[in-house]
Amino acid sequence: MASSAAGVVVIVGSGLIGRSWGMLFASGGFKVKLYDIEQQQITNALENIREEMKLLEQSGSLKGSLSAEEQLSLISGCSSIQEAVEGAMHIQECVPENLELKKKIFAQLDRAVDDTVVLSSSTSCLLPSQLFSGLVHVKQCIVAHPVNPPYYVPLVELVPHPETSPATVDRTHTLMRTIGQSPVRVLKEVDGFALNRLQYAVISEAWRLVEEGIVSPADLDLVMSDGLGMRYAFIGPLETMHLNAEGMLSYCDRYREGMKRVLKTFGPVPEFSGATVEKVNQAMCVKVPGDPQHLAARRKWRDECLMSLARLKSQMQSQ
Repeated sequence: MASSAAGVVVIVGSGLIGRSWGMLFASGGFKVKLYDIEQQQITNALENIREEMKLLEQSGSLKGSLSAEEQLSLISGCSSIQEAVEGAMHIQECVPENLELKKKIFAQLDRAVDDTVVLSSSTSCLLPSQLFSGLVHVKQCIVAHPVNPPYYVPLVELVPHPETSPATVDRTHTLMRTIGQSPVRVLKEVDGFALNRLQYAVISEAWRLVEEGIVSPADLDLVMSDGLGMRYAFIGPLETMHLNAEGMLSYCDRYREGMKRVLKTFGPVPEFSGATVEKVNQAMCVKVPGDPQHLAARRKWRDECLMSLARLKSQMQSQ
C-alpha cells in the first residue's frame, strides 16, 4: 500500500472532472475519497480510473512517482457526505454547472466541516460571490477552475470570494503545485475569470472572420494550430510582445498605433447562430463527423497530442 501521509482530499462528484482530480491528487500521494450520491456512479468511476491509470502507465505517461497500483490504492469511494469529509484537508466540488445544485452541496459541506478544511469549487463560470455568500466557512472557500482535460493541461485558476482568507489562497496554490498543476491567482472575481475571457475574445474574432467571408472555418483553425498556437504553447501573449521587438517598451512604441487601428475595426459580439453556425458546423463535420464515435476518437487523439506536448515542455524547461 502507498503511504497517504500527505493528507486526505475529498472529490464531490465522480464525472469526468471529478475523476481527473482524483487521479491528480493520487499521483501526488494524497488519499482520495470520491463522493457521489449513487453507489453505481462511484463503482463506474473507480473502474474508469483503474483503466485510465493502467493505460497511462503502459504509455509512460502516468504522473507522480508511485505506480498505478499504489495510486489506485489511495482512491476509495464514499456515498455518505459526513463520512467523506472526516479527516479531509481539501474538498474539491465537481458537480454539474448548476448554481442551485452547487449552492446546495456547499451548504451541506458548510454544516459538516471544521475551520481547517479548504472548500473548493471546479466551476468554470459561476462567481465565488454567487456560490459562497452566506456560508459560515466562507473564509475557507475558493474556486479552483481546471482546464479540460485536467490530467493533461495543468492550468488551474484560483478565484477567491471577497471574504476568502489569503491563507486559503496560499494553501490551495501550494497544493496545486504539489500535484504538478500550474495555479494562477485571479486577484478579484470577474465574469469568465481569465482563461475564458481570453478564449472568448479569440472565439469572437474567429467567428466574425468566418461570418464576414474573410477566411474559411478550416483555414481559421490553421491560423491558430499552425500559427499563434505553436508559440502560445510555450510563451504567453505578453512575452510574445516582449520578444517580437527589443523588449516591451519597444514593441508598444512600434506597434501601438497599428494595434489600436485594427482593434477599432472589430465588430459587435456575434450571435453564434443562424447561417454561420451551419457553415462552421458543416466544415467541422467534414474534418470530424459529429457522431459520438468520431468525436471520442478525435478527443483521444487530442489527449495524446497534449501528453506529448506536456513531455516536450517538461524537457524544454529542464534544459
